[in-house]
Amino acid sequence: MTAIVIDGKAFAAKVRGQVAEHVSRLKDEHGLVPGLAVVLVGEDPASQVYVRNKGKQTVEVGMASFEHKLDVTTSEADLLALIDRLNADPNVHGILVQLPLPDHLDSDLVINSIDPAKDVDGFHISNVGLLGTGQRSMVPCTPLGCLMMLRDHHGSLSGMNAVVIGRSNIVGKPMAQLLLGDSCTVTIAHSRTADLPGVVRQADIVVAAVGRPQMVPGDWIKPGATVIDVGINRIEKPEGGTRLVGDVDYAGCAAVAGAITPVPGGVGPMTIACLLANTVTACCRANGLAEPQGLTA
Repeated sequence: MTAIVIDGKAFAAKVRGQVAEHVSRLKDEHGLVPGLAVVLVGEDPASQVYVRNKGKQTVEVGMASFEHKLDVTTSEADLLALIDRLNADPNVHGILVQLPLPDHLDSDLVINSIDPAKDVDGFHISNVGLLGTGQRSMVPCTPLGCLMMLRDHHGSLSGMNAVVIGRSNIVGKPMAQLLLGDSCTVTIAHSRTADLPGVVRQADIVVAAVGRPQMVPGDWIKPGATVIDVGINRIEKPEGGTRLVGDVDYAGCAAVAGAITPVPGGVGPMTIACLLANTVTACCRANGLAEPQGLTA
């Protein structure tokens, strides 16, 4: 068996196209321009790249981009004051504070100071609770992207057995909630799970989100299962230099699975695409308009 490759890069381009269409419609019919504010504290190189890409893609789909780059020594009070101003700004529909924050700042306090309706990362405790109880919420971008790709590949997910490997607040837990919402039977597995290989072998859908390079070998995968690899890990190459790999052994799993996402080019591109989709959704909700079809959970 050779797995179908789920091309996240192409799928993300399609999502961005849908977002651009909705943005154009909001402008033409309602005079609205969705706005995304991104706050970066400090000069973490990876964060700088992410913020730059987010700003570029925001503008490309026709939305307003507001970037706030703060010094690494910025006080908590000053950061919270900025978030208060963004919460009150009617031109800002989505607010994202780039993580990780410097050690002297309380990430939970900062994230929970964002207006939940503008929390396009879906990390605010109110959105976590709403998602967990099956109510309308802002949904974390990476799990939302995974769900979109699974729905596109399978159509209905109802009745499928899903195993999520990893229990983080950013991916594992919300991913499990989304799969439950689509009527899967869901197991959250992790490092303490007894007989982890046996648990994974029961899954029709495997979502690997543990941050350990190539942890999941091909013989853990049920023949024909769909494998969504959320991991992005940089490892040394034998000949020198480095390369990116996921949390699964791609070659081994692709030989058994029915479908699989590659790394790079799988889940990664969907994260920013879903951030843009969440911003459009937030704009529509703020103005009492119908939410964009196909871009929400």
